[in-house]
Amino acid sequence: MIEFIYSLLEPRNLITILVALSAFATVVTLTAPLLQGDKMQTRMKTLAVERDKLRTQNRQNLQDKDSRRLRDNAPKGVAAQIVDALNLKSLLQAESSRQRLRQAGLRSEKHLVTFLASRVIAPMIAGVVVFVYSATVFADQVTGSMRVTTALIGAVAGFYLPNLFLTNIIKRRQQSIQRAWSDALDLLLICVESGMSVEAALARVSQEIGSQSVPLAEELTLTIAELSFIGDRSKAFENLAQRTGMATVKSVVTSLVQSERYGTPVGVALRVLAQENRDDRMAMAEKKAAALPPKLTVPMVGFFLPVIFIVLLGPAGILAFGT
Repeated sequence: MIEFIYSLLEPRNLITILVALSAFATVVTLTAPLLQGDKMQTRMKTLAVERDKLRTQNRQNLQDKDSRRLRDNAPKGVAAQIVDALNLKSLLQAESSRQRLRQAGLRSEKHLVTFLASRVIAPMIAGVVVFVYSATVFADQVTGSMRVTTALIGAVAGFYLPNLFLTNIIKRRQQSIQRAWSDALDLLLICVESGMSVEAALARVSQEIGSQSVPLAEELTLTIAELSFIGDRSKAFENLAQRTGMATVKSVVTSLVQSERYGTPVGVALRVLAQENRDDRMAMAEKKAAALPPKLTVPMVGFFLPVIFIVLLGPAGILAFGT
């Protein structure tokens, strides 16, 4: 068994394994769009469960303040035991983690428990893997103190790895919302100016925008559910801004809250915000276009110029050194 592990950790075998994994990942990447189901339908089912949960919670708050139901629905398992034993909810600021998980579309309490537990388990796994790798592959080149140091570095990297993974999910989700937000604002403006209420307009926009951005449709549908079951309507709009974590969404939410509070027309504010969002989108596109020539400099120097030199100087070199 030990000889097998040593053979796997040899550089040549590791390279072979990495090449096989890369080929497998390429095949999975190319075939995943063909095998995946309807994301919109799956997300809508999840939101139906969330809406039922809000309805149940609202009814329970109206009936009594008993907390036994919440204790019964608390997540169970090894991760929950680790979180409770180490009191990770207070040590790792569970409320801020819960907010970031909501921005990533992970709203269940199980997701919070798994995330907090992973911040403790990942450093230990990363430290052990780095230590074993340095002690086997580089056994003759690395001293004991260097092995401990690299293991500590791996543990620190493992501690930040869950945060990095969560940040990546949040960024991809915000990019999806940002791409469809301009069209969503235009649709919302059209619906509001046609005489529809805010709830009906949001429902219509969530149905139409789902083909462009499933996360945006999901957030709008959840906002509609909160408007139905939360007494303070402004709180439902503020929750939308907190779940997305985007300045453009927050500005629209502020206009909707002000219209609810002071009775001002929503259409005028939405028209101005839609135009500003279009201008910002165009300015961002122009900024990316302006940054393109410097980014193309390195590829041109690295790939185009050597080929040009070969084509121009190749015949001369053949004539000079060929005779």
